[in-house]
Amino acid sequence: MFWTGELIARNAPVRRRAARPPRVERALAAYLGLAIGDALGATVEFMTPQEIRTQYGVHDEIRGGGWLRLKAGQVTDDTTMSLALGDAILGVGRVDALAAAHAFDAWMRGKPVDIGNTVRRNLIAFRRSGDPQAPASEHDAGNGAAMRILPVALATCGQPPETVISACRAQAHVTHHNTVSDAACETLVFMVQDFLLGGDALTVERERAGRLVGDFPVFTWDRKPVENPSGYIVDTIQAVFQSLFATECFEDCLIDVVNRGGDADTTGAIAGMLAGARYGLADIPKRWLRNLDETTRARCEKQAEALLQLSGSC
Repeated sequence: MFWTGELIARNAPVRRRAARPPRVERALAAYLGLAIGDALGATVEFMTPQEIRTQYGVHDEIRGGGWLRLKAGQVTDDTTMSLALGDAILGVGRVDALAAAHAFDAWMRGKPVDIGNTVRRNLIAFRRSGDPQAPASEHDAGNGAAMRILPVALATCGQPPETVISACRAQAHVTHHNTVSDAACETLVFMVQDFLLGGDALTVERERAGRLVGDFPVFTWDRKPVENPSGYIVDTIQAVFQSLFATECFEDCLIDVVNRGGDADTTGAIAGMLAGARYGLADIPKRWLRNLDETTRARCEKQAEALLQLSGSC
């Protein structure tokens, strides 16, 4: 004879989580890829490729450390600013410059583990002026607006191109009001959306990355390998494209880009975002998912679904 509880347990139907639509899976992979690339790259940020080879051989594990002395799985400003932006978008139901500026300001007041000089300078200016748009500057072509662009890509997926571009600039111009930065941000957003919608890499490379180079030849990436990329948005995009388009899986893409050193947390984050959207959740190594900070992982997963739902495309 079984106890009643045992009988109920044995006869109860097994409840399996319903399969997510492919677009949602890819959105989750993009956000988790962003955080994984950030955590992986932070260990070797500001190191040269030779220094990485000397210390690690090939850096392919989430181990923490680095100049910020992070715990394994901890992320930097790339992910935390993205999450701050995502919260702002969900809070008002759209991409709004003032809401983004307030969210970034609150993030900075929380003493993040790292913050870029351009971000700091223009957020301090926002505190004084209340204007969420920094003045246009040819000197603000860093990668700080591009590294946090994913929530915009998710929240505007499937919307008209002019709406997407306006949203990109609304968040970017809070800290980086620069034509070259804008071009990179918009390209990244459209690439993520293309991958979410099932676009193949060859088409995305030709139609999105190719168009960026056509409009701004400085971004040409298929020449010499980019090593030790700086925080200049052109260096960042060239390194990311070289890794993304020359590899065939999520893991290879991220290992390739972070072992170039330089601003490796940001190249890792952007490459992880794109590779996640391209390959999907199943292609992300389980060991990297396990080693990612649990709170960060949960926030990324929750935001990815909520932002995609907000877009009306899922």
